Amino acid sequence: MKAVLDTNVFVSSFFGGNPRRAIDLWKTGELTLCLSKDVLDEYVAVLERLFDSDRTELKELLDLLAKGPNILFTIKTPKLHIVDVDPDEDKFIACAVALKAEYLVTGDKALLRIGSYGNVRILSPSEFLKRPDIDRI
Repeated sequence: MKAVLDTNVFVSSFFGGNPRRAIDLWKTGELTLCLSKDVLDEYVAVLERLFDSDRTELKELLDLLAKGPNILFTIKTPKLHIVDVDPDEDKFIACAVALKAEYLVTGDKALLRIGSYGNVRILSPSEFLKRPDIDRI
C-alpha cells in the first residue's frame, strides 16, 4: 500500500503512539512512503530545527529518507488548490495524487476535514491503523 505521511505524523513518531506505528509500517515494508520534493523539503526543514544540536541523529534520519527502502519519489506534482484555510498543505494531496497513493495520513484538521480527494483517503494515524488492510503491529 502507498501512503503520504504528513510532517506532523513523521515528527510525532519520535514520541511513540500511532504515528510511530505508521512509520514502523514503512520500515517493515508494509507501506510504501510517497514523497515529493516539496514534502521532503518540509521534512528536512522541520528535522533540522528539531535536531539542530544533534547532527548525528539528523544525518541518520536524512540517510534513511535518501536511501531507505519502500520509497516512491516524484518531482512533478499537479497544481492543486484544495485546502483553502492552509494552502501549504496542498503539497501532501498533490504528492498522493501524483504517485497514486491510497492514503494521506495526517493530524492536520484542515486536511482531515476534506476526508478524501479522488482515490486518496485522508485519515488520522489512528483511523489509518484501523484499516482492515493493515497488519497490526
